[in-house]
Amino acid sequence: MKNIRSLRTPGGLSLRLDVRACTVVVLLLAAALVASVVLIGTGDFPIPAGDVLRTLAGDGKPGQEFIVTELRLPRVLVGLLVGASLGLGGALFQSVSRNPLGSPDVLGLGQGSTAGALVMIVLFSGSAAQVAAGALVGGLVTGLAIYLLAWKRGVHGYRLVLVGIGVSAIVTAVDGYLLTKADIVDAARAVVWMTGSLNGRDWDQVWPLLVLVCVLVPLVLGNARGLRMMEMGDDVSYALGLRVERVRLLLMVSAVLLTAGATAAAGPVGFVALTAPQLARRLTRSPGPNLVPSMVMGAALLIIADWASQRVFGADQLPVGVVTGVLGGVYLLGLLVTERRAGRI
Repeated sequence: MKNIRSLRTPGGLSLRLDVRACTVVVLLLAAALVASVVLIGTGDFPIPAGDVLRTLAGDGKPGQEFIVTELRLPRVLVGLLVGASLGLGGALFQSVSRNPLGSPDVLGLGQGSTAGALVMIVLFSGSAAQVAAGALVGGLVTGLAIYLLAWKRGVHGYRLVLVGIGVSAIVTAVDGYLLTKADIVDAARAVVWMTGSLNGRDWDQVWPLLVLVCVLVPLVLGNARGLRMMEMGDDVSYALGLRVERVRLLLMVSAVLLTAGATAAAGPVGFVALTAPQLARRLTRSPGPNLVPSMVMGAALLIIADWASQRVFGADQLPVGVVTGVLGGVYLLGLLVTERRAGRI
């Protein structure tokens, strides 16, 4: 408790702050912003960080203005928004299910969004906007199916995870079937989308996701107290006057929308929703859902991974989903080794 500080306003209001958690959030936010500036300056036409900042402030050269604001800034903003959405969505699912594996990657929401996108690509040869809409609808339908199948006098953690794994397997099979029905051009387009990438992202992807985040983040944070109460168990939460199922449904819908929106914007970027909340919790060493640290961690992870995808592998630029998949797999192996040494598995 030594990291907790109480602030009292002249009006008599008091606010408790976790100093370590606030420090972690500030440092992660700084890392994400620095990585964003570096990423904007990276490419076939390198731009020094100072010129990037001057251009963002409206004092850049015409050529740099076009490259920064029209070509590279939208990609970076989409990366930040997608990472933040996945980090927050993952934290919500893990907290609601009270299970570290309760993330969109495991529950099948990414696969559901992929199925919606594949329907638009394979069956209708849809435009980019139609593919994004299909991914959003696919994620929502999958989330609704998981919730209804897991319902039995309420939704409980392990049942939610088990149902999600089953739904994930079914939807993955549907995705494979749709790929087999596609012609070679649509199949190639679908595979590129399924990898998860920020290539070619522009302002058309920024604005819808920004609106979604601006609406859902305040809603989620406004129910953070109820989420912390739910981690003590449904019986205790009911005794404290919390309308558990209403809060749980609201937060799950928010998590599904965040995940589906992120997938619609960048494709199914793997492992960010799974690892960001756990890394944030390890850094803050704070109990509870760690919503804001998870959100900022997700943004920082995705931007750094996107920079690595462009610079680490030489002339070969990989989709960011490949990099996050590798990093996530390494993280999971390390986590399993640590848990095994501790005797917990």
